[in-house]
Amino acid sequence: MTLIRNEDLIQSVADALQYISYYHPIDFVKAINEAYEKEESEAAKDAMAQILINSRLCAEGKRPICQDTGIVTVFLKIGMEVQWQGGMSVADLVNEGVRRAYLNPDNVLRASILDDPAGARKNTKDNTPAVIHTEIVPGNTIEVKLAAKGGGSENKAKMAMLNPSDDIADWVERTLPTMGAGWCPPGMLGIGIGGTAEKAALMAKESLMDPIDIHELRSRGPKNKVEELRLEIMDRANALGIGAQGLGGLTTVLDVKILDYPTHAASLPVAMIPNCAATRHAHFTLDGSGVAELTPPSLDEWPDITWDVGPRARKVNLDTLSKEDIASWQPGETLLLSGTMLTGRDAAHKRLLAMLENGEGLPPGVDFDNKFIYYVGPVDAVRDEVIGPAGPTTATRMDKFTDSLLDQTGLIGMIGKAERGQLGIDAIKKHSAVYLMAVGGAAYLVSKAIRKSRVVAFEDLGMEAIHEFEVDEMPVTVAVDVNGTSVHRTGPETWKKHIAEEHALIVS
Repeated sequence: MTLIRNEDLIQSVADALQYISYYHPIDFVKAINEAYEKEESEAAKDAMAQILINSRLCAEGKRPICQDTGIVTVFLKIGMEVQWQGGMSVADLVNEGVRRAYLNPDNVLRASILDDPAGARKNTKDNTPAVIHTEIVPGNTIEVKLAAKGGGSENKAKMAMLNPSDDIADWVERTLPTMGAGWCPPGMLGIGIGGTAEKAALMAKESLMDPIDIHELRSRGPKNKVEELRLEIMDRANALGIGAQGLGGLTTVLDVKILDYPTHAASLPVAMIPNCAATRHAHFTLDGSGVAELTPPSLDEWPDITWDVGPRARKVNLDTLSKEDIASWQPGETLLLSGTMLTGRDAAHKRLLAMLENGEGLPPGVDFDNKFIYYVGPVDAVRDEVIGPAGPTTATRMDKFTDSLLDQTGLIGMIGKAERGQLGIDAIKKHSAVYLMAVGGAAYLVSKAIRKSRVVAFEDLGMEAIHEFEVDEMPVTVAVDVNGTSVHRTGPETWKKHIAEEHALIVS
């Protein structure tokens, strides 16, 4: 029998969540760097450079890789010979570890979990509860795999009940473009095949806990049908040309993971869940000897990347902008923003429009006239920081609010991550506004450009409150111009054609 102290599981979970908030898995760092070295698309290469620089900064500063520090998912394999000290449930022990990690004053993590999801959606303020999966197995240890999964990538999960005769790779190839870029590629695809609907989804999530090894697999050759499928899906996914951040390029997927399970003769359940550019997971084992030890990686493991947009970037003063100025901005152009902007996410948009519809006007301190709104929910500052990591959130969630906000407030532009949907693009074109894209997965790097921050409205919304930021040369890309041209459409189209042509030349 092995005696596991309550404190050992609690502190191990807390330590692991802190660890993964600022240390990328080294296999992921190496895979991104390899993709960066091979990339031919300038826009995609720029995005990956920012991701790599951000990753190293976080490892050095021990601050979150992404402002979305995720919903915690835990897989536990508890040995049948394990005994517990104390009367707390396993779920309570894990949640106490989550609470301790997210409230750590030296590295505060963002509380994103909302209770009463179909109703009040009130923040629990400590990121609990976690999603916990427990399996009782032979043995006298506890194996723990945990991840902090961001909402942008989690929201892109797909599920299908295919016919047994259907081709899984065909389904992935059709489905991946429908996911857009809100999952912050390049990243991994986790795929679960078989079992039942819920089993397929669970396997897809658990498969993402494994290290990136697709290149080793390609080198030695596949040994079974699942490994053949991994390689086929990887090649077909990258041939789509979606690229880093959806801007078009050679690498969209860094690895494909598959777990399968026996299924009913009439069924072929398939689930696909992506991992983003802020991939965060850790594994440890408790054997009764104390708290798990996680060895920090050496900073030498990170590549020495520099990123300087140089003379090709347009410097923009946000405080003197007019609609005439933004009309000259070109799709794909790099801008360096300086001056003041306001922030706002889903909850703030909903409340703002309700106030306007009720004739109340905007809250004091909120003036959108010739201004930009940044879709962000930042991490709280620690020590001498102005603000914590403050990367963009997925812009498509704001599409349904865009027309009304542009129409009623004098707003001329928005900043977020990934593409805009047709509803958003139509509104942008109608009002001659623009949409700018910041790199998802580079949140700490973005925060370095923020010189001042203050909450100006809706403080009760926590990380979704409206802030006023003063920024200095914050890098962004013109993603939708005043004419409605979207680089998230033109970029992948161009690179899909380029990849197909290059492949045809190689084959011939």
